[in-house]
Amino acid sequence: MQIRYFIQGPKADAEGWYAALETAFEDEGSPLAITEIDEAKRLFEASAYLDVDEGDDRAADFAEAIGVATDRVGREDLPDKDWMADVLAGLKPVRAGQFLVHGAHDRDKVRPNDLSIEIEAGMAFGTGHHGTTAGCLTLIGEEVRRRKPRRALDLGTGSAVLAIGLAKLARMPVLATDIDPVAVKVAADNVRENGVAGLVSCVEATGFRSGQVATKAPFDLIVANVLAGPLRAMAPDFARHLAPGGRVILSGILTEQRWSVLASFATQGLYHRRTLTMGEWVTLLLSR
Repeated sequence: MQIRYFIQGPKADAEGWYAALETAFEDEGSPLAITEIDEAKRLFEASAYLDVDEGDDRAADFAEAIGVATDRVGREDLPDKDWMADVLAGLKPVRAGQFLVHGAHDRDKVRPNDLSIEIEAGMAFGTGHHGTTAGCLTLIGEEVRRRKPRRALDLGTGSAVLAIGLAKLARMPVLATDIDPVAVKVAADNVRENGVAGLVSCVEATGFRSGQVATKAPFDLIVANVLAGPLRAMAPDFARHLAPGGRVILSGILTEQRWSVLASFATQGLYHRRTLTMGEWVTLLLSR
């Protein structure tokens, strides 16, 4: 039989657990997943689908792999079926402008004129199914067609879905950064799988504090799909690293946070040009 063991917590914790599970159960080939389960609470879940003999329990193995007490581990007994195939089937392709974000199982859905971004469901927080990602891709498509930027920064890249989209559409150099080393590894793998490793560089960085960011600046386009608080705090850095006439695309912002973010950027000479709303989330376009 198969049992799904899981643990819930903040995104950073879930990413660390996922990486530990990859190492612990690599030889078994057990399906793993990391999924955002509550947008409002920023709650994520890391899980493993483990084969277990009748009457046995592997919660202790799961707990040891990620370094937590066994009583923190949840358990769900599953009927015999291919659960990873089921998860994949549940994540339908997402269209955002010219882009189609999809898993390998949906390659047949790609049309001749689509810009395909293939991201696997195991890292579901970056598959394009969140409104903030789709909003960013939509505005990226519009801005690249209008202004043809020559150099871009994807700040807080996650799975690199935005960096991949930028590189495929504009065929320009993109620097993709993330504070999390696990995310940087995932991003680099996705960039390679999508055939844009020659255009996208993935590096670990805290905000704008990186030698590569300093070397490659100024940027014609900066994209950041993070959270409102960090965006407000980094507004001066956005202004310092943006080229004259450059554009900024921001998301990870709830509708009620929109005005405070815009105010922070306006004090740095970056002004609102457009808002794209998807559910409770907004994506903002700003320029000098």
